[in-house]
Amino acid sequence: MDLLVNIDVPDIAAAVAFYRDAFGLAPGRRLSPQAVELNGWPARLYLLENPAGSLGAGADRRRYDRHWTPVHLDVVVDDIERALARAVAAGATVETAVHDEPFGRTAKLADPFGHGFCLIELRGRGYDELAVPDG
Repeated sequence: MDLLVNIDVPDIAAAVAFYRDAFGLAPGRRLSPQAVELNGWPARLYLLENPAGSLGAGADRRRYDRHWTPVHLDVVVDDIERALARAVAAGATVETAVHDEPFGRTAKLADPFGHGFCLIELRGRGYDELAVPDG
């Protein structure tokens, strides 16, 4: 099995630049003028250019202002302050400042296309700090 992550964007060139500059991802295959594979994470990331207002899922129309979705990316980093500065310099918007959680430090951001993501710097046992035994 493999996991592929697809992100709709309104401007493929701007999206490639953001994910390259914010996270160091490198363009791989260009599947069409509107689809680019980015490499550098354990899961390949595909940016798919679709205009605002076009049909997404069901009757929902795509929009690229800040929006909510139940699925988002958690990007695990070694140095959250450095990763935050890099993401902001690339065009991300900070929604919550870096703060401590039992599993480490985290910050919530949005990319220039309205998609939310978190930066996470794990510490100790990471998410195992939250785990409770079954039963």
